[in-house]
Amino acid sequence: MLLWVGLGNPEPGMARNRHNIGFMALDVIAERHRFSPWRQRFKGLTADGMIGGQKILLLKPMTYMNNSGESVQAAAAFFKLPTEAIAAFHDELDLAPGKLRVKKGGGAAGHNGLRSMDRMLGSPEYWRVRLGIGHPGDKARVLSYVLGDFGKDDRAWLIALLDAVADAAPLLAGDKIPDFMTKVALLTQDAP
Repeated sequence: MLLWVGLGNPEPGMARNRHNIGFMALDVIAERHRFSPWRQRFKGLTADGMIGGQKILLLKPMTYMNNSGESVQAAAAFFKLPTEAIAAFHDELDLAPGKLRVKKGGGAAGHNGLRSMDRMLGSPEYWRVRLGIGHPGDKARVLSYVLGDFGKDDRAWLIALLDAVADAAPLLAGDKIPDFMTKVALLTQDAP
């Protein structure tokens, strides 16, 4: 079993924030692959289903970004999952909008959701699906940028990226990380 975590904030008014791209990715995956309806569990919302022959639990922590690890740790402990079975889908300032990278482990790079997961799991050795949102150019503007909504100009690349992640999800589920990244890149190469 795999645990795929989308990082975001639960407030309805924050649903379109750049910081919530992890929630958005899981919503598209759940819809595309016909997962169960979302239900409350582990201080979050969960949906389960199968992708590429793998049982997957999707989790959107409802603890707010800074405490995401509480929800992730509860689900991982319940299912006795090693950190290697966990993937966190999150916003990434250091990638251009619409770009994706996947890596295992590493630092939190100032991301409070990842920092909380590291602390609660006791290890940073989970997968990170880094969804590029770009950088505002000035460090002082980062907070308002990530907590700001995606604009109309972002719509085309955002939809293309989320669709590509859902389409390529069987490769991620099959632990074919380079193939997953390549397919997402090919599917988004014409996105504005």
